[in-house]
Amino acid sequence: MNIVLAGIIGRYPYGGVAWCALMYLLGLRRLGHRVWYLEDTGECNYDPVAQTMATDPAYALRFIDDCLRPHGLGDAWCYIDYTGKYHGQSRRQWLDVCADADLFLNLSGGGWFWRDEYAGIPRSAFIDSDPGFTQLAIHKGPEWYVNFFRRHDALFTFGSNIGRRGCDVPVAGWSWQHTWQPVLMEAWRPLEEKRQTLTTIMSWVIDSFADIGGNKDRELQRMLDLPARVAAPLELSLSSRPARELLRRHGWRCQDAFAVSNTLERYRDYIRTSLGEFSVAKHTYVQTNSGWFSDRTECYLAAARPVVVQDTGFSRHLPVGNGLLCYRTPDEAVAAIESLLADWDRHSRAAREVAAAHFDSDVILPRLLDRAMTAPTPAVTAEVS
Repeated sequence: MNIVLAGIIGRYPYGGVAWCALMYLLGLRRLGHRVWYLEDTGECNYDPVAQTMATDPAYALRFIDDCLRPHGLGDAWCYIDYTGKYHGQSRRQWLDVCADADLFLNLSGGGWFWRDEYAGIPRSAFIDSDPGFTQLAIHKGPEWYVNFFRRHDALFTFGSNIGRRGCDVPVAGWSWQHTWQPVLMEAWRPLEEKRQTLTTIMSWVIDSFADIGGNKDRELQRMLDLPARVAAPLELSLSSRPARELLRRHGWRCQDAFAVSNTLERYRDYIRTSLGEFSVAKHTYVQTNSGWFSDRTECYLAAARPVVVQDTGFSRHLPVGNGLLCYRTPDEAVAAIESLLADWDRHSRAAREVAAAHFDSDVILPRLLDRAMTAPTPAVTAEVS
């Protein structure tokens, strides 16, 4: 098939965001499909050097090309800036790409328009990476926002409990199918080198969904005293106005997220040289029991780095206890970290096994494509199970 994937590599030019889209592109190509990358959000891109939104897309364009060109995709992308100007592919070239496309995959709102060329692609699917936030925004949203989602033939979400009992997210009238972020296992081969530090890369708060709130800052403040209770150093690489002084006073090591993730390689090396991951989840993910699971955490697992992460309800669907350890309280977090440190080699082996069994692109993508190409209209009541 010919597949157009819309993503937000330029909108948020960080290594983690780029890997999300790239692993879809490379995983689909690995399966024999032709792929193109699109970005058409109608927004200015964030410039992490200037630390502001930029009307000049130069940084975004360089970053997209730097991410895609080494993988043979340097001529297979189109970025449409907020003025409607086409970059990468020309408008004429892009119209030809869309005319031959079979499927339009909209990842995390990488395309916020239904231009005629997208509407003409036979099948379309939205992939929601912010479960809870997205559905709540639809529930309370204006008509144009609701209609945008109705135009897709299939809706997918990283929230494994969305539409199921025990999850508080409103879904009436919508059929959300579950998927996970695909991981290209060969790109995350383990390294021998490792620091004796548990790390993560995170945003303190996010600017999107500001009316909903429920960010990581709320959950992390419940864990403030954790560094004093465990033997391994805990390091946070932070973006978005973090409370670094507060965290440092409680023993947390703090890094700048941009410094460790301003390229694909730096992001990957930061993860692969860590002892493992300790992380909290956004409050909304936890409060609603959404079942969200982090694409970043999948990369730690694929790199054979065991993880201790906050349970959002994903433990109903993934094997926990070996390699993948979860917690809901500070005491459970301490116990999980102690288990990781006591038998790191066993947890390391198990981590990569979990990634291969549950997140490998060869496992995730064929199932996604099959459902995307055959799903009925999304405007039906979600099944509750």
